[in-house]
Amino acid sequence: MDWWPAYLALGAFVGFLAGLFGLGGGLQMVPVLVMIFAAQGFPADYLMHLALGTAMATIIFTSVSSVWSHHKRGAVNWRVLRGFLPGILAGTLAGALAAGFVKTRPLSFFFVAFVYFAAWQMISGRKPRPEKTLPGPRGLAIAGGVIGALSSLAAIGGAVLSVPYMVRCNVRMHEAVGTAASIGFPIAIAGTAGYLISGWGRELPPGSVGFIYLPAALFIVAASVLTAPLGARAAHKLSGTTLKRAFAIILAALATKMLWDLLQF
Repeated sequence: MDWWPAYLALGAFVGFLAGLFGLGGGLQMVPVLVMIFAAQGFPADYLMHLALGTAMATIIFTSVSSVWSHHKRGAVNWRVLRGFLPGILAGTLAGALAAGFVKTRPLSFFFVAFVYFAAWQMISGRKPRPEKTLPGPRGLAIAGGVIGALSSLAAIGGAVLSVPYMVRCNVRMHEAVGTAASIGFPIAIAGTAGYLISGWGRELPPGSVGFIYLPAALFIVAASVLTAPLGARAAHKLSGTTLKRAFAIILAALATKMLWDLLQF
């Protein structure tokens, strides 16, 4: 059976949501890739690792398309990105290297819990204190390290943590989404390197480079870079409150689907 149509459809879907919410696409891709890889008969011990590594590799290209679209609308705070960057790179690489030593099932449950927490953060309705603002370069670097490590373990572009964090520091929602899209690129670079290294030399399906399954990555990227600008355009037509609620609903739905699948085994 040819699986490329499924990869193209997945790429188109995650590309649009990446542009809409600043997500790298890993949250949407990982559960679907796990199901597709299982249907293809890939080794059960490495299903989650391959899904995570492949998703992380695609974020490199999706994030570029998304961030350019947000930048043209003045919604990317490059100063904040520079502050996050040192911690993002170090934390993401460390998380990806650690993922290779974690069993698939615990890693899957971690992913689900992580996404539920992020959804609750976004939909709880708590308003930040008026005086709360983003910290200086050192504080941003520390926050970036935490965001990078957890994002790497969950193969996401960083928006799941960085958007709620920036919103709690009184960054407006559209700017938080645009800046989160820019954070996705360094997370993807460091995370892809980590998954490539941690999966090197293992018995994986043909076409794999480390924990990255290239045939899937190529088709997903081909579609996602085309639809990410469409999502970014849609994001700027929505109010900040609507965008925030939609963001939380998407996260909760994805986590519920993956939890249901985990509990079937």
